[in-house]
Amino acid sequence: MFDYDLFVIGAGSGGVRAARIASENGAKVAIAEEYRVGGTCVIRGCIPKKLLVYASQFAEEFEDAVGFGWTVKGAFDWATLIKNKDAEIDRLNGLYFKTLAANNVKLFEARATLKDKNTVQVGDHEITAKTILVATGAAPYIPDIPGAEHAISSNEVFHLKELPKRLLIIGAGYISVEFAGIFNGLGVETTVAYRKNLVLRGFDEDLRARLTAAMQARGIRFFFNIILEKIEKTKDGLKVTDSNGDQGIYDVILCAVGRLPNTAGMGLEEIGVKLAENGAVEVDEYSRSSVDNIFAVGDVTDRIALTPVAIREGHAFALTEYGGVPTSPEHDNVASAVFSQPPIGTVGLTETEAKEKFGKIDVYTSDFRPLKLTLGQRQDKTFIKMIVDQKTNIVVGVHMLGTDATEIIQGVAIAVKSGLTKDAFDITMAIHPTTAEEMVLLKQKQDN
Repeated sequence: MFDYDLFVIGAGSGGVRAARIASENGAKVAIAEEYRVGGTCVIRGCIPKKLLVYASQFAEEFEDAVGFGWTVKGAFDWATLIKNKDAEIDRLNGLYFKTLAANNVKLFEARATLKDKNTVQVGDHEITAKTILVATGAAPYIPDIPGAEHAISSNEVFHLKELPKRLLIIGAGYISVEFAGIFNGLGVETTVAYRKNLVLRGFDEDLRARLTAAMQARGIRFFFNIILEKIEKTKDGLKVTDSNGDQGIYDVILCAVGRLPNTAGMGLEEIGVKLAENGAVEVDEYSRSSVDNIFAVGDVTDRIALTPVAIREGHAFALTEYGGVPTSPEHDNVASAVFSQPPIGTVGLTETEAKEKFGKIDVYTSDFRPLKLTLGQRQDKTFIKMIVDQKTNIVVGVHMLGTDATEIIQGVAIAVKSGLTKDAFDITMAIHPTTAEEMVLLKQKQDN
């Protein structure tokens, strides 16, 4: 009755995983992508961003090297970085094409919209499918202020022709703090404007305060508790006026105030798919929408906007629908990383959330200067915070800021996800000398 068993709209991490697993389980599958196969993470998100993070860290590492007897001289070239980054993204993009082809998934490189619950319009073609999966991700939100067209988003920042001298970043979420660290590390005069007074809303308060201070110590300028009112293009650059009436001139303005589910103009509401106020597809625990044969995974559902979550959701959907194994992706105790400078790794409840949920908790902390920095001039400290339910002694949250935090938190996440107690950490032998050993040496206790 249908052209395909499954039609996937969006060839990002979640959509490609779902398509591959469904095909492996015998389904006839097609997928559509209007931009580039690989999605936000591969093309203009996690991967290119982290490559830029690596590039920006060399300046500090060159300074650290002096204390170890090295004399390092060099110059940075933005064009070389972008060329090499683009080559790597092209390579990864090619691997996604190969994955789809190897799994007999038909690819349509065009925008897809829904005509009815079983019909997709793809370019000039009408294609029918028994089941449709929406995996279109999210798109940057640009605030509606005069002159907003002069600002760029995290989509365009990867393709700047030259390195700006003066950069303003609007917002203070993870995208903002990551790019602030990148450009500051590459020598750009970097300013962050935010309507609140600490970065990373929703993260543990101690991490927020410490990261804000560390960024300021690196020379990043913050304008807190302000709202931008207009942007004007002048002969000297982009002039910004804020809610205090203050003005500034910048070469580039990066808007990083959040992302919205990418559902506009797809025809979802017209066929009865229920959307949240922000445009997210509302789904049940098995990623099914309000229309029984239409599903959604990844950022378009606005559950947890992380690539591994989208992949897990896509895999779970395919196992449920085509593998005969009903699988609901778990969204509790999902670890996350912020590639700020210094970086953050976190899993589980914040101190505030733990107090609200359990009442009485114990908090263990460690605040120290890592060994690698002791021969240099950097004064960065590593901070670790462990939160324990006092009644059960189960570790319910771990938060870390400092060198290697993003690597260390993955192993700790296994412990938190498994419901291990503080005693399990205490009886684990430390690996010395490492930063990670502090996770099993947290003895100083604060009663809360």
